[in-house]
Amino acid sequence: MVSSEGLSGSTPPVAVPVEQYGVTKPISMAGPTEADIQRSRELEKFLVEAGLYDSEEETAKREEVLGRIQDIVTDWVKQLTRLRGYTGQMVEDAKAVILTFGSYRLGVHGPGSDVDTLCVGPSYVNREEDFFFVLHNILAEREEVTELQPVPDAHVPVMKFKFDGISIDLLYASISLLVVPQDLDISDVSVLYNVDEPTVRSLNGCRVADQILKLVPNAEHFRTTLRCLKFWAKRRGVYSNVTGFLGGVNWALLVARVCQLYPNAVPIMLVSRFFRVFTQWRWPNPVMLCAIEEDELGFSVWDPRKNPRDRTHLMPIITPAYPCMNSSYNVSASTLRVMTEQLKYGNNICEEIQLNRVKWSALFEPYLFFESYKNYLQVDVVAADANDLRAWKGWVESRLRQLTLMIERVTYGKLQCHPYPHEYVDASKPCACCAFFMGLQRKQGEIVQEGQQFDIRGSVDEFRHSVSMYMYWKPGMEIHVSHIRRKQLPAYVLPDGYKHPRNPRVTPHHQSDKLSHNNHIACTESGGKCLKRKKDPEGENSEHSKPEKRLNLDGSESVSPEIISCELSRMSSGCSTSDLDEMNGVAEGNASSNFSTISSCSNEDIGNESSEGSNGGDNGSIEGSTIPASSRSDSCDADSKSSLEDEHADHNRVFEDGLQKELEPNAAVGVVLKSMNEADSETVQNTVISRLNLTSTA
Repeated sequence: MVSSEGLSGSTPPVAVPVEQYGVTKPISMAGPTEADIQRSRELEKFLVEAGLYDSEEETAKREEVLGRIQDIVTDWVKQLTRLRGYTGQMVEDAKAVILTFGSYRLGVHGPGSDVDTLCVGPSYVNREEDFFFVLHNILAEREEVTELQPVPDAHVPVMKFKFDGISIDLLYASISLLVVPQDLDISDVSVLYNVDEPTVRSLNGCRVADQILKLVPNAEHFRTTLRCLKFWAKRRGVYSNVTGFLGGVNWALLVARVCQLYPNAVPIMLVSRFFRVFTQWRWPNPVMLCAIEEDELGFSVWDPRKNPRDRTHLMPIITPAYPCMNSSYNVSASTLRVMTEQLKYGNNICEEIQLNRVKWSALFEPYLFFESYKNYLQVDVVAADANDLRAWKGWVESRLRQLTLMIERVTYGKLQCHPYPHEYVDASKPCACCAFFMGLQRKQGEIVQEGQQFDIRGSVDEFRHSVSMYMYWKPGMEIHVSHIRRKQLPAYVLPDGYKHPRNPRVTPHHQSDKLSHNNHIACTESGGKCLKRKKDPEGENSEHSKPEKRLNLDGSESVSPEIISCELSRMSSGCSTSDLDEMNGVAEGNASSNFSTISSCSNEDIGNESSEGSNGGDNGSIEGSTIPASSRSDSCDADSKSSLEDEHADHNRVFEDGLQKELEPNAAVGVVLKSMNEADSETVQNTVISRLNLTSTA
């Protein structure tokens, strides 16, 4: 008997296996439409016009510089080989190999970007003396080398310099071979035999870059998407590993994961899905491009099941090369909050772009940091000359992340910090100096008791002590930490034509906050003088129309908050204290103080700020930005999640299930974070920059 299938001459459909990239199957195998292809061309054109690509001349110059550095390190190794008594044949065969990693290796570098390089040398050439002393002196004698700055005690030891105008970050790794082959395979795990931890970290830059390019479905689509997302992150102020945000390798790993989840997507699709995926991502579930390899050579790998410290990581992004590490361990609760808000902003704008309501330029609108808060910490960095400042400010910037963590700890997360990863220079000052800024606000929705203040002077003292441990300190190196209000921001931080908004837009959320405190009485602890708050007919506090009065330490009234400069005990020879007092707007009577303070702030000083740039009072929105209103944001989130799940359901999987299954092999689902609310009460009591009066409630 012949079956009906046989009569029809057809065969049953055979399920085509879906190719898997990474640790899970793709969310969607859908390819682009004609509209997607056209919008991708528009995106690439926008990126070119934005100046994100090197010119042919710049590309050729980089290659030439790398070739010259290769010649220098080869001569250096031959010289050391000869001095150590090796045979003539060994001297002839001796060499070092220059490899690249980071943005240059991934092919997403742009004009003026650094070239991350690794020098791989033989076992008998060490880092401490041969690299940081002998090679350093060789480079210092060359006229084409400028701004030479060794950083031997960094987590990844590095030598920074400019070679013929090209910025170079040079690392060194000594592998367990007497002769380094010209065709060295850096991906082979054998390069890790008999090396120390700093060498492993140095080698892993190249190993990770190679693995990323191997693990993405389409390298060109990956590059265009990554170039776009890096540009976005810089414009929105969330591109800086040292400050606690994400750096180049972090963004590369996130983009690579989205490429794996949508292997046939073109850049326009990948950009929008990037924001969609990571707006919904449930941190601290880790992002991984591949399964974590088992411990082969005894090096520690990221594993929250075994390592208690790994459980404290808030935003784990795991490197794909052995030993797998969390590349984003610098992220704090505050910086994660800021990045989450910015991802929501990007997701909303991408939805508008897809509906042809706005152009690509809307995605890259700069974040208005100095409109977003009413209170700031200003950290002024001073040195005797430009060379000293370059090293000193790098050290101070690397410690700012610790200040954020200290403030989070001492206030139990109720005072939120937003460190801004940009330095500002007052060109009118004769001394070598720059400044960093940090936004401060009370945690939204936090119920604050009447008269409650945040005393963070101990955190600043601890920060100063940490900074003072700089191994290469020189006379003239100082820091000054002060609290300033938005209206006291120095003019040099504001773009041309930018002015403070006179009438900030008040959202309904903020209006109710003010109405509930229109008769609140706030007392400054130092003077005990109470200022009764009254509402004027227009709904503003009556004292806002008058110069603000604060009590100085001597009990006298001041029309501005107490801002007393904070400096190290060592005196500067390069810039006078009065210069910095003028820089910070410090009263002459406070110029001689040798400690720092933040004044007591009024009840609306630190809370849910709004400005002309705000379009809503939603807690998830970015103050001072162009984020849509909360009701629309909520509906967009719901729509995007629904569409994402529908798309994923075509492959019999729910999006969130896919994210969870990705994490199950490493038991990372449901990781309980160690509380960051631990604080040494004695330290808190005995150390004091200020008391911040946060008496308003959300």
